[in-house]
Amino acid sequence: MRKLLTLALVLLILLSLTGTMFAAPAPIKLRLSEVHIAGYPTTLADQEFARLVKEKTNGRIEIEVYYGGTLYGSEPEAIEAMIMGELGFARVSVSPVSDFVPELNAVQMPYLYKSSEHMWAVLNGRVGQDMLNKVQASGSGLIGLCWYDAGSRCFYLTKSARTPKDLAGLKIRVQDSKLMVRMIELLGATPVTGIGPNDIYASIMSGVIDGAENNWPTYHTKGDYKAAKYYILDHHTRVPEILLASELALKKAGVTAKDLEIIKECAKATQEFEIAEWKKMEKNSEAAVRADGTIVIELTPAEQQLYRDAMAPLYEEFGKPYQDVIDAINSVGRLF
Repeated sequence: MRKLLTLALVLLILLSLTGTMFAAPAPIKLRLSEVHIAGYPTTLADQEFARLVKEKTNGRIEIEVYYGGTLYGSEPEAIEAMIMGELGFARVSVSPVSDFVPELNAVQMPYLYKSSEHMWAVLNGRVGQDMLNKVQASGSGLIGLCWYDAGSRCFYLTKSARTPKDLAGLKIRVQDSKLMVRMIELLGATPVTGIGPNDIYASIMSGVIDGAENNWPTYHTKGDYKAAKYYILDHHTRVPEILLASELALKKAGVTAKDLEIIKECAKATQEFEIAEWKKMEKNSEAAVRADGTIVIELTPAEQQLYRDAMAPLYEEFGKPYQDVIDAINSVGRLF
């Protein structure tokens, strides 16, 4: 009897050890940083990306999305963390990534695209894929996964304006960017920097500035439409967002080359999802500000061309190093 009990105990131990040996390994867990809030189009796309990666890897890779800047408060901070291998993924604007891939400055040039369709034809074509490849080949340790939409930026003012002549003498708040400052100067207005996004409304109301520029959702959610009732659809810039991965963080976590291909496929699959969510938010914001009495000014093709013509010196000053990229984008534009 004692021998049988001993044998049973040995069998139980062996079964336990066997179960441990063949137990599924713990999933690879990586973090994704997002500065936008819950429900924002890029946040929703981040979460869809995480869902797809988990599904396509059968749970081997899990991505935890931290939104609202809870992990890293700014996009440059997140990029630095990825370079150091401390962060797996981040959704950022193209602007800070151009520090590593100067050619990305080309896609930010004013009045470059004829429409949203033109921009997406570029980003989904050879130019866009070349840019993603150059991110990975830059030596920065970053991997470009896919593009996301951030709409177009337009002027909003306290008075009506249809042509650059109408902007003469107006004080317009812009981002602290040499490119944007020069754009405003060439349009005959006075560029004002150093005013944060949350201070634009008060600055307009107090007369410090006569307006600013941004996309529909920002114009709406920041409440600026209550201070500057004229929204001019000049669509001067369309700066896309980009989803990035960290080579070092993925390597440290044990992500294989095959896993990376799955990750890239999942990212690409979320692009149309994000574009649809962006269009939905744009439409809601536009409807809300129109209902409040905002005067939306749609430019004629001839008026739009006046803005483009005014940018000739800017393209000479800022665009020359990337002329081949600009020419490729303009070539695609002939279809629109």
